[in-house]
Amino acid sequence: MTTKPSLNTLLQEFESAQTARELPDFGPGDTVVVNVKVKEGNRERVQAYEGVVIGKKNAGLNSAFTVRKISHGYGVERVFQSHSAQIESVEVKRRGKVRAGKLYYLRGLEGKKARIKEDLSASAKAKNEKARADKTAAAAAPAPAAE
Repeated sequence: MTTKPSLNTLLQEFESAQTARELPDFGPGDTVVVNVKVKEGNRERVQAYEGVVIGKKNAGLNSAFTVRKISHGYGVERVFQSHSAQIESVEVKRRGKVRAGKLYYLRGLEGKKARIKEDLSASAKAKNEKARADKTAAAAAPAPAAE
């Protein structure tokens, strides 16, 4: 007698197959550059959208993050689906030091009050990890033969 797989198991398998993209580690308060594919007529180009992450939703295939930027004096927010094909890449430019999980209070602030302090310890840690990874990659590569 064969048992039928549950719907929950089938959904989990489908979601794990769909979540192929690995985004860098970022959170609320970080300044990111999201390169988005934009289709205009029959052409497709990549447009950079730079702003502060004000919220992140971790829900498997339905994960999303909200980026806020100021454009011509107006606050503009955009919600990106983490596993969308429209996102080409995400780059973290600056780590922010915040204590809240959602930064919706930034909507009511303007000017210097809306600034977020930079988390220098996280930036230094990321830089050290990158240097360590480069060093191990250089050590793993074969040395050129000296004649």
